[in-house]
Amino acid sequence: SSPPTQALLFALFLALYSLAMAMNGLIIFITWTDPRLSSPMYFFLGHLSFLDVCFITTTIPHMLIHLTVKNHTVSFVACITQMYLVFCVGVAECILLAFMAYDRYVAICHPLSYAQIMSRQVCVSLVSTAWSFGLINGILLEYMSFQNPFCRDSHIENFFCEAPIVISLSCGDPQFSLRVIFADAIVVLLSPMVLIVISYARILASILGRNSSSGRGKTFSTCASHLTVVIFLYTSAMLSYMNPRSTHGPDKDKPFSLLYTIITPMCNPVIYSFRNKEMKGAMVRALGRSSLSQAESV
Repeated sequence: SSPPTQALLFALFLALYSLAMAMNGLIIFITWTDPRLSSPMYFFLGHLSFLDVCFITTTIPHMLIHLTVKNHTVSFVACITQMYLVFCVGVAECILLAFMAYDRYVAICHPLSYAQIMSRQVCVSLVSTAWSFGLINGILLEYMSFQNPFCRDSHIENFFCEAPIVISLSCGDPQFSLRVIFADAIVVLLSPMVLIVISYARILASILGRNSSSGRGKTFSTCASHLTVVIFLYTSAMLSYMNPRSTHGPDKDKPFSLLYTIITPMCNPVIYSFRNKEMKGAMVRALGRSSLSQAESV
């Protein structure tokens, strides 16, 4: 890209990164400090925002550096580290979204048993499971990505080290590694998707069986935000990792990569915050306390 284009891209992605960090940081702060947001839904939402902060930090800062310097070389260690973090956080977020769908199912279909089923211990166990699976699965995918030698300088046609592109640059036959990653993507993406579909199918059946139209509208509004996040993340991830590599190219891959690594983490807090009265109220209280503290310090 020309220097003016690089400057424009730098300003754009710096603004997106700053906005995403500020919004996700605010959600983390209010869900972990506001006693009125003590339900499991907000517990999961706080961890989702933390995953989004980690996800977006693995890609954008490195990209911003390359937009300001002439040397666009990425070291082997830096590429390995970035790929592992993307694997780990991405897988953990997919699983966490499935647990959030299950949480909504229990809250809507079994409201009297909700507190008992989704206890604090259960919520902590579910979040720990998402993180553990992401950490372990990341090791497997990392090994499959770098089992073949890299015996020459390689040109990565993307803004970060994405697994299928890096694997195709190895000197050996990449087909086995690509098949393993494809199979892993099926398990990681489709298994949570099945849980999400089942949860929302039962939620829909429960909603349609109710007589109160106001109750239906509130429930639809609560679930719509989660479904929007799921559609954004899963669609872009599937198009990146579950398509035949012969149909891919730099111009086709980068929009999907951009969507699930940058746009989705930035949209999550907007989707959840502006569709939720409790979240908006908690944000107003948090900003009010901040303004009061500043006034007292002055």
